[in-house]
Amino acid sequence: MASEATDQETSEQVPWWLVLIEGIALLLLGVMLLMNTGEAVVVIVMFVGIYWLIAGIFRIIHVFIDSTLWGWNLLVGLIGITAGLVVVQYPLWSTGVVGSTIIIIMGFVGVVFGLGNIIGGLQGKNWGAVVLGVFSAIIGLALLANIWLFTFSLPYALGIIAIIGGVSAIVSSVQLRP
Repeated sequence: MASEATDQETSEQVPWWLVLIEGIALLLLGVMLLMNTGEAVVVIVMFVGIYWLIAGIFRIIHVFIDSTLWGWNLLVGLIGITAGLVVVQYPLWSTGVVGSTIIIIMGFVGVVFGLGNIIGGLQGKNWGAVVLGVFSAIIGLALLANIWLFTFSLPYALGIIAIIGGVSAIVSSVQLRP
């Protein structure tokens, strides 16, 4: 019985070589983001635009397959197609818009989560949550106050994160290898 469970767990694991490929790809992406920031960001935004275009098309096709929430699916599909076409046609302009949109969303999320932690921490007398809430709100406000500064530094942060994630995935693949 125990060997059956072990065999089943082993067969459900991700193959080590797939984790290795992911790690190498992340490492290369991180190096590209740090060395050729402008070109790498434009390529990434182009991939996002193509994804939005294809996802929008499939969302509209889904309207004909499943008619529940057809209005919502049609609207989301049209927005996806429109956004995808705009990004593909104007990749340089879209790079700034997509980056600044990410920073704005992160800023609002930081402020909202921060206020939520502050309120919840004060009600439960959890000072750790209050401190984290204040820290989160300050970071969110800083992001919102300096949108373009953080937009231009976002590729560098993503590059560093990609390199760390790539090295981590490569190390994990070596540990997974039989």
